[in-house]
Amino acid sequence: MATSPAPVRLAAVADLHCGKIAPDFLRPLLTQVSSEADILALSGDLTDYGLPEEAETLAAELSAVRIPIVAVLGNHDYQSDQQAAVREILLNVGVKLLDGESAEVHGIGFAGAKGFAGGFGTRTLEPWGEQAIKRFVQEALDESLKLESALARLRVPQRVALLHYSPVQATVEGEPAEIFCFLGSSRLEEPLNRYGATMVFHGHAHRGHLEGATQTGIPVYNVSLPLLRRTFPEGPLFRTFQIEVRE
Repeated sequence: MATSPAPVRLAAVADLHCGKIAPDFLRPLLTQVSSEADILALSGDLTDYGLPEEAETLAAELSAVRIPIVAVLGNHDYQSDQQAAVREILLNVGVKLLDGESAEVHGIGFAGAKGFAGGFGTRTLEPWGEQAIKRFVQEALDESLKLESALARLRVPQRVALLHYSPVQATVEGEPAEIFCFLGSSRLEEPLNRYGATMVFHGHAHRGHLEGATQTGIPVYNVSLPLLRRTFPEGPLFRTFQIEVRE
């Protein structure tokens, strides 16, 4: 009798904020991930100021990881307008860095985009008024289209979406209400529901809530490292999920 394949162990974390010197927690975190997971997913803010020197430091640490790494960039990785260099450095050590692209790893499909801000539900910012507002909303629409394009290309039933900004309000609850609109956008939720993502990971909301769901019930996980550290003071500084791979 044929046996079912073992579930794939997926570790997820966001907001490493690696500087020019690697933070003390990083090497122990990566060592533990390598022994306890089959894939590592990183949901943005990999560097602190988006500098190539910071990316080089992070790349040196990640090069010792012996499991596949899938990642997206976050807003901090764009801070110095050198995101292309940051991206190239991480790609060179084998990180599958997604920006509207998709990838399949161990039978699981990954769709990734940074995402953007704009608010949630009836409070979502609309493209009305000044050109600056219209450009802001267009950025959110562009990121949503990137995510949709990536999801549409996946041909496996298990589809994991990686974002930095949240697609739902539930996982930013705990942050000041005044900044909810800068932490994510409901526009990111639409493609997730349309293409039936299995689960979603994001970061960015350091004081948010661990878990939420889209309107169709897709689980959304905030894996921001500061949130994990505060919620689980004994560690680990990542979350692990088991995913059954189906044909």
